[in-house]
Amino acid sequence: MDAAEAVYDPFSPEFAADPYPAYAALRAAGRAHWHGPTRQWLIPHHADVSALLRDRRLGRTYTHRFTHEEFGREAPDPAHEPFHTLNDHGLLDLEGADHSRIRRLVSKAFTPRTVEDLAPTVRRLAADLVGALVAAGGGDLQAAVAEPLPVAVIAEMLGVPETDEERGRLRPWSAAICGMFELNPSEETARRAVEASVEFSDYLRELIARRRKQPGDDLISSLIAVEGLTEQETVSTCVLLLNAGHEATVNTTVNGWRTLLEHDVRPDPEKLSTAVEELLRYDTPLQMFERWVLDDIEIGGRVIPRGSEVALLFGSANRDPARFGPTADTLDLTRADNPHLTFGAGIHYCLGAPLARLELTAVFAELLRQAPDLRLAAEPVRKPGYVIRGFEELLVEV
Repeated sequence: MDAAEAVYDPFSPEFAADPYPAYAALRAAGRAHWHGPTRQWLIPHHADVSALLRDRRLGRTYTHRFTHEEFGREAPDPAHEPFHTLNDHGLLDLEGADHSRIRRLVSKAFTPRTVEDLAPTVRRLAADLVGALVAAGGGDLQAAVAEPLPVAVIAEMLGVPETDEERGRLRPWSAAICGMFELNPSEETARRAVEASVEFSDYLRELIARRRKQPGDDLISSLIAVEGLTEQETVSTCVLLLNAGHEATVNTTVNGWRTLLEHDVRPDPEKLSTAVEELLRYDTPLQMFERWVLDDIEIGGRVIPRGSEVALLFGSANRDPARFGPTADTLDLTRADNPHLTFGAGIHYCLGAPLARLELTAVFAELLRQAPDLRLAAEPVRKPGYVIRGFEELLVEV
């Protein structure tokens, strides 16, 4: 039995609640570990995870080079087709020429200026949401602040009208779709993801049709104007921006404040961006990212053959003493040298990272300003699942 099977149990609530001791054991035991229950090779070290994120012998998909049969894999369940159509046309799961083409086209619309122009809106929304929480004397920080902020920002970016009832369904749709990124999702999880994929896609197609007739100053109108982007690619890009664009913000806000309250510390408002980077590192919102091995690779003397799946352990890489020194397991809100991998690396580096940083800095600044005496009202409960790390709620008092 490999060391991995002795310590790594992603289906255990106890492991999911605190995977960091197991990560330390994996790093001490070697660079690559076969894990039978998930049929994955676990990669726990920062240097290896960083290198493999950039290694084109691995990919988020393999269908740009192989059929399912050639790769030794079964085709996806036809009943899940709406989810896969939506997911497979987005940047996250594209490789090769298609990824390069779409990232280049989307980058024309999703520019640094786009994010910069959103800054006043983000700060206003953060101030209003935190103000309402403070006026109520507290409540669920997740439901009252962490979730509505990034969803409202993405809705604003895409041009989803406030009058559309679907605006209130963006977060539930996203949560249902993201359920498929957990290990071995259940049939019920898949059913909800498929249903959300159909409903979300249908709504976006209708919104795209409206924007074709009457373009606006929004991202959907900009994407429509980009020559060479199909309607399905536009739909998939919009969904990815919502899913990836708010999951990190929601869970880093909640994980981060739980960490601050647990340690009884607060960031220096003058060095908030540095503190946000440390919170992204210390309790990583996406603990693991999967890659397919397209050509044999060797890690630490172990050959990982084509057709294998590797689990790049972001949570472990971000606590690796080989990169972060003896204080890797310590929260240091002034940590200057902080090359965490929370937003990935290589061609799949998160396109929305600047927006996530803007939102996190804004919401932490407002909570520090308006609720300096914020405290826990109840011990939070972790969400089920391991890959996406968050809480069911975070009840606070001010």
